[in-house]
Amino acid sequence: METKVKRFLMPVLLAMAIPAAAQDKVEVNVGADVVSGYIWRGQDLGNASIQPTLSVGYRGFSLTAWGSAGFSREDTKEFDLTLGYAGGGFSVSVTDYWFNNGPGYFHYGAGNTAHVFEAQVGYDFGFLAANWYTNFAGNDGVNRSGHRAYASYFNLTAPFTLGGLEWAVSVGATPWANTFYNGGAGGFELTDISIGASKEIRLTDRYALPVFARAIWNPATEGAYFVFGISL
Repeated sequence: METKVKRFLMPVLLAMAIPAAAQDKVEVNVGADVVSGYIWRGQDLGNASIQPTLSVGYRGFSLTAWGSAGFSREDTKEFDLTLGYAGGGFSVSVTDYWFNNGPGYFHYGAGNTAHVFEAQVGYDFGFLAANWYTNFAGNDGVNRSGHRAYASYFNLTAPFTLGGLEWAVSVGATPWANTFYNGGAGGFELTDISIGASKEIRLTDRYALPVFARAIWNPATEGAYFVFGISL
């Protein structure tokens, strides 16, 4: 469930849905991450996975396809599309998440869809990035009364350099009760506290392999995770 522009720290920004900065020409990127576990906003969504990405950007606008597939046939597969704009630190985007453990891809009816539609708005101050995300359609969760909850999540991420590595500290929370995050048990909940670092391992004079590691805690579920990944 992540759009996948790598800025402060690769795995953190896979979760932040920030489009690429403005370009004067069409820019196309393709890549993939191999991760030891798929943890999204403090929630455990799967075991070791490969997560490909393909993006096209022009003058601040971007269209990104992202997916996740585990190495076991039983693992849920995910396919996301994000349309976004970023400029001058400001970013806005809409993401269509889809999972293969429900109705087929072309089912969009209320109560009969595996799609989740989410809007994002954020601002990157350089020393701190703030982002807000809200589900507005699809299989997007309900409140305690069984009505649409407009399930939301907000995140603050601060990058820094230490010991020659690029680090990021991130805190994320859900502002009100919904069934989309953490089982819907509470109202305001801290769902994602993390710290991670990334570096490049030099393999040849012309090629370096980006790697990253991230420690994650979810106070709402009392979960704790440590994820390692390689970017290709």
